[in-house]
Amino acid sequence: MAYDRYAAICDPLHYRRTMNKQVCIRLVGGAWLVSIFYSLTNTAPVLHLHFCGPNELDNFSCELPSLLEVSCTETFISKMTFLILGMIVCLTSFSITLISYFLIISTVLRIRSTEGRDKAFSTCSSHLTVVVFYYGAGFARYLRPSSASSVVFDRIFSIQYSILTPMLNPIIYSLRNMEVKAALRNLLRKIKGM
Repeated sequence: MAYDRYAAICDPLHYRRTMNKQVCIRLVGGAWLVSIFYSLTNTAPVLHLHFCGPNELDNFSCELPSLLEVSCTETFISKMTFLILGMIVCLTSFSITLISYFLIISTVLRIRSTEGRDKAFSTCSSHLTVVVFYYGAGFARYLRPSSASSVVFDRIFSIQYSILTPMLNPIIYSLRNMEVKAALRNLLRKIKGM
């Protein structure tokens, strides 16, 4: 989506040529390949772990860090694999998103008309909001030291990126719609009037 926004705002006259079907297939295919490689690389070492203690995870879902905590075998290799690959995948995709938004913002700031600038920022703000929610919760959950781990925060961050962010997607993206904005304003006026 960051590349799509970049192409739409920074090179709008060539958008159809830039974002053709072949490019879209490559972008989606690349995302799938990276996620499959990441999943398999983290799953393979876990298959050799033994679990002899409690069989209940202290989380809402069966995520790798929670699973590694209840293993009775050595998990150092799995933890290091998870941490290193997580940093590479997350920081690479986050960096690409940040670079594209840096280029988008620098292009938008060169737009002379206020209306054009507002429209461009409106287009990007919804995506940027979702990106910040998702990456922020993911980084806080997975890329912090285990000494700073807290069951309550792990659960909150897990809910944030797995449930709340996808649930908020339609709401955040529909806030660009004038009818939704008008209905929201009316609702807020009614609440204030109570």
